[in-house]
Amino acid sequence: MLKVRLIPVLYLMNGQIVRSESFSKFQTIGNPLNELGRFSEWRVDELVYADITRQGEHVARSIDQPVKGMTDTLSVLREISRLAFMPLTFGGRIDNPETAEIYILNGADKVLINTACYRTPSIVGDVSRTHGSQAMVAGMDIKRVDGKLTLWIDQARIPVEDDPVEYAKKLEGLGAGEILVNSIDRDGMGEGYDIAAVREIADAVSIPVVAAGGAGFFDDFVDIVRNGHASAAAAGNIFHFTEHSYKRAKKTMKANGLDVRFPYAS
Repeated sequence: MLKVRLIPVLYLMNGQIVRSESFSKFQTIGNPLNELGRFSEWRVDELVYADITRQGEHVARSIDQPVKGMTDTLSVLREISRLAFMPLTFGGRIDNPETAEIYILNGADKVLINTACYRTPSIVGDVSRTHGSQAMVAGMDIKRVDGKLTLWIDQARIPVEDDPVEYAKKLEGLGAGEILVNSIDRDGMGEGYDIAAVREIADAVSIPVVAAGGAGFFDDFVDIVRNGHASAAAAGNIFHFTEHSYKRAKKTMKANGLDVRFPYAS
């Protein structure tokens, strides 16, 4: 049986790592390599970088000092993959199989594709057939509107009519090897995952479902796996500001009986 994974997610905007809140408020954290050393030291299970740049060039030029040679998304990926010692998923702005292949050839173990899966469903099968289903991670952004679970695309700016659960089934049928479900209204809130939504989606498909959006306490990781039936828990903000937070989170998961990889001294 596969072990439960705990996956840090780092959001890139204009070449910088940002803290995200509700997909609409962003706080600059630093350059893309700032936290990579910590995550390597902590021996994280996997690492996700998602480029959420909406306008402008992908240039590391914000408040932090730019990294030499990193002038666009591809050079960022190359440098990250050179230094990363864990499986790496890279996503954002992938709208065709050719771009996905370029990312994989330049160091990504998996690609995370969201809006293009909806607008051009054939991309799922194309990537899966070429690189294996394990390399094709389909992203889903969900939000509750008047209590009803809804699906959104284009970085949570456009709602669509598709039922999220049925859409997850469609993604599996198209060849996705994994689905990353991100809660828009819980993003950055630290109030816990949308347990019911993740459970409904996870129970409807046989491929792994990774839950993101809402983690504020280490017990949230236990809750989303045990009660939300997620195969993995993903989070961003909780790992930015707390020393040794990943190790402590893993310790909490292990203490609660979850089968996690725990490569640390007890």
